Amino acid sequence: MMIWHGPGDIPDSFQGAVVTVGIFDGVHKGHKAIVHAAVRRAQAMGLPAVALTFDPHPSVVHRPDVPVHLVTSLEDRLQRLESAGLWATYVQHYDATYAQLTAADFVRQQLLGQLQARAVVVGEDVRFGAGNEGDSAMLRALGERYGFAVQIVPDVLAPEGRRWSSTWVRELLAAGDVAGAARVLGRPHRVRGTVQRGFHRGRKLGFPTANLAGEGLGEVPRDGVYAGWVVVQVPGTQAAEYLPAAISVGTNPQFDGTERTVEAHVLGRSDLNLYGQEIAVDFMEYLRPMMKLRSVEELLTQMDDDLRAVAEVLAVPVPSRIAPEAVTAC
Repeated sequence: MMIWHGPGDIPDSFQGAVVTVGIFDGVHKGHKAIVHAAVRRAQAMGLPAVALTFDPHPSVVHRPDVPVHLVTSLEDRLQRLESAGLWATYVQHYDATYAQLTAADFVRQQLLGQLQARAVVVGEDVRFGAGNEGDSAMLRALGERYGFAVQIVPDVLAPEGRRWSSTWVRELLAAGDVAGAARVLGRPHRVRGTVQRGFHRGRKLGFPTANLAGEGLGEVPRDGVYAGWVVVQVPGTQAAEYLPAAISVGTNPQFDGTERTVEAHVLGRSDLNLYGQEIAVDFMEYLRPMMKLRSVEELLTQMDDDLRAVAEVLAVPVPSRIAPEAVTAC
């Protein structure tokens, strides 16, 4: 999939497309229904399917004092859109100037002028233009005026009747229900970041961890211990390796920590050198809340139990603690 960040990235040979528009945060089941509809429409028309998305999230511009934690990073969003079958994605830089485009100018200048839309496929909750003045009815009217087709994809509902949405994903993650979030997303929830150096407490206890902290990780689930996977890129390839992991989210109350971190212990591995590398962490199942135990001995017993629970969830062999002297990296 091609990724365009401006008009200069669009090939000279480009002569029109079926365009879908959205932030697509999470690329959940509702988003996929829209993208798949655009791909099918493009195939029927003999045209490429192109998505228009936005970075940063518009809320960063309109409500700068309110933190925005995306369900997925831009990198993961683009990967998911590519997997859905798109030919290209245009990543529009969203700033105060762009936000002033009227709905009609957005259609004329970007959908028609830059992306040469022959058809536009969007969800029924579509909003566009300054002040979100544009909606599905206006888009249909503009399509009739300027000669492009408009397809509105109805909301896709879960069996219990609720609409698949990024808001629902965030609610589930706030409750620690990563399995429920995976159901909405259609895949495990993922955070991504660069491995930082910690206090090496886990290494001394036989549980070395890769530590992620700070802004930009994505929507981190509620504090607790989880089963999941550490995902690292295989050097020199585009392939990824999935490593079974016990994941701890929180401030490490056992040692009176203050910074909220994501710490992942890869089962049975003492040789991983991940410092400074970008990794992803996939959350599969919530195991227990974060808690402070009465002694280090009780903590070690609990962590041994956690390893067994993780191994059972992930269907991998049960590991043992790692001898501190055997650890060669994080």
